Amino acid sequence: MFHHSSKLQYPVRVDKPDPQFAMLLQQAIGGIEGEIRVAMQYFFQAMGARGDDRIRDLLMSTATEELSHIEMLGHAVALNLEGAPVSYQEASAKDPVINAILGGANPRHLLSSGLSAMPVNANGVPFDMSHVYATGNIAADMQANVAAEASGRVLASRLYNWTDDKGMKDFLSFLIARDTYHQQQWLAVIEDLGGLQESLPIPNSTPEEHEATEHSYYFLNTLLDKEAPQGRWSEGPSLDGRSQYSFKQQPEPLGQVPTLGKAKPGSGAQKEQL
Repeated sequence: MFHHSSKLQYPVRVDKPDPQFAMLLQQAIGGIEGEIRVAMQYFFQAMGARGDDRIRDLLMSTATEELSHIEMLGHAVALNLEGAPVSYQEASAKDPVINAILGGANPRHLLSSGLSAMPVNANGVPFDMSHVYATGNIAADMQANVAAEASGRVLASRLYNWTDDKGMKDFLSFLIARDTYHQQQWLAVIEDLGGLQESLPIPNSTPEEHEATEHSYYFLNTLLDKEAPQGRWSEGPSLDGRSQYSFKQQPEPLGQVPTLGKAKPGSGAQKEQL
């Protein structure tokens, strides 16, 4: 059961409506870096969370907060569309607005939604849930969540730099701050599970005899004209504490030539293939 407050989580105001910025804000709603993505990701992770009920509660609470962000962004889109023309004659009388529309504003805000937000990205493509990651493995999901919050914070930072509207900057500064916390929240869950060393490799429940461990800790250099890039990944103890990193400068292929042989009769192949 969900509950809803009639008030927004944080104040949203627009000092000067901007239809083009409304289009850009759509990325924060329905883009792969956006709030629909993380809300659904955390929601489905919560529904599949087994074990520690604290993690399920954390995921569900954060999922519903992200729904709040969708509502705020939807209101921001609508406010930025205030005063946008609804007819050619009206647009013709305001040349700068025509330029705004023809210069990149989303025509579907006029044609499909009545000057309000839609569940689409900045190009008008609907979010299709293909970037919702919920594996049922807490450690894997937490790492996916850190990446989702990181890309969301990148987007919010770019949107902040794209506008000079004080109201929008204030609102985006709030979203940037929440992304800051949520990144660290998911990392803190990993730490609560024992940290990277205890969590890795994911899943840490896979029996070691199921893994060809002689191939688990080397970097494979496939660059023909460069030496292997050196760093933490190529030497020293592995992050899971199970081995030492190394690298193969000129690796030799270990497999066979993938020859399939003759085609089956009746398979539609040429007679030369049979």
